[in-house]
Amino acid sequence: MTFLHNKKCILLSVLLAWQVQATETVSTEPAHEQTHNHDAHGKHDTPFHTEQAAEEHEEHEEHEEHEEHEEHGGVSLSGEQVAMADIHLDTLEPLSLSESVYAPGEIKANGYQSYIVSPRVSSVVVKRHAALGEEVKKDQPLVSLFSEDMITAQSELQTAAVEWQRIRKLGQAAIGEKRYVAARNDYQAASRRLQAFGLSLKTIDEIADTPDYPLGEYTLVAQSSGVVMTDDFNQGQQISPGQALMLVSDESQLWVEARLPAYNDLHLAAGHTASVVVGDIAATATITQESHTIDPVSRTRTVRLNLNNQAHKFHSGMFADVYFSGPQASIVLAVQESALMRDADGDWQLFVVDEEGELVPKVVQLGKRYGKWQQISGVEANVRYVSRGAFFVASEIAKGGFDPHNH
Repeated sequence: MTFLHNKKCILLSVLLAWQVQATETVSTEPAHEQTHNHDAHGKHDTPFHTEQAAEEHEEHEEHEEHEEHEEHGGVSLSGEQVAMADIHLDTLEPLSLSESVYAPGEIKANGYQSYIVSPRVSSVVVKRHAALGEEVKKDQPLVSLFSEDMITAQSELQTAAVEWQRIRKLGQAAIGEKRYVAARNDYQAASRRLQAFGLSLKTIDEIADTPDYPLGEYTLVAQSSGVVMTDDFNQGQQISPGQALMLVSDESQLWVEARLPAYNDLHLAAGHTASVVVGDIAATATITQESHTIDPVSRTRTVRLNLNNQAHKFHSGMFADVYFSGPQASIVLAVQESALMRDADGDWQLFVVDEEGELVPKVVQLGKRYGKWQQISGVEANVRYVSRGAFFVASEIAKGGFDPHNH
């Protein structure tokens, strides 16, 4: 019995050992396979690679947020802000425009409405009565002078005036025709001489009727209303005959002299118009003359235009940009320069009204220039856009932290 019992125990131990070995074999194979799969397909799931993947995922989400912000970001302005900043909205519509030809120009005094104030005899400046830039009226005193030649002329006038008054009272029948005519001619000649010296008829009559008139002194007056454009002289200065003291010009009509390249064959007939731009001020001028000769120094031809300046926005001496219209007209989308602003990257942008009624920036590309109009692309027609006040809109968007380029 003892032998059989021992035999059963040995057999049971062997059976248990075999089961344990079988169990370890089964559990070992899947573990080995799992390790192999991890090495083959999950080798990036280390702590470092896991953190990098999380950062990339976060950057991707931020990029999507920025793109959404770029699409919908903008600014809403109150009525008070719109009025204060003088913001204007227009509808972007196709326009029929002619391509412009650019030429540099200079605004000058109208030679037909200007005159030089100068003495006709050698003189000394006694006193000035008008200053540079002053608006003067017709017959207003401009400058007083003294001249020795004027003493002689004024004396002859007074002598001739006294004789002529005496002869005229006696009458032609009493003194004879010859003496009568001689006295009259002497007086007229003396008066004409003073007129040639630049004196007005009113002043000449005053000299003739005033025995104690200060001889040698005379005053030059404004021949017409205008503005004192130049006054290059000093009191006490010796002035030669014909030397310019002042230039008086009526600035209500000015000249613009534009210079086109010699090779430009654009035909510009009198009566055609052109756009004249000085800074942010633009106006329309009318072509009056076109030179048929080429300047030997600048190799350009001059085109003269007449500029209506009733509002006195322009002044002689200003440099201007002149845009002539070409012969061909095109249908284009265009805005005025006041509607365009540069963004942080230097691209041109236009502020348009989106579906939510906000003003948002829209990057555009520039095309040809059509006078005061600039062709653009990158935006659809019929959108509402800021035609004036773009700088204020850009400032308000910047205050809100909106950056269309994610900087």
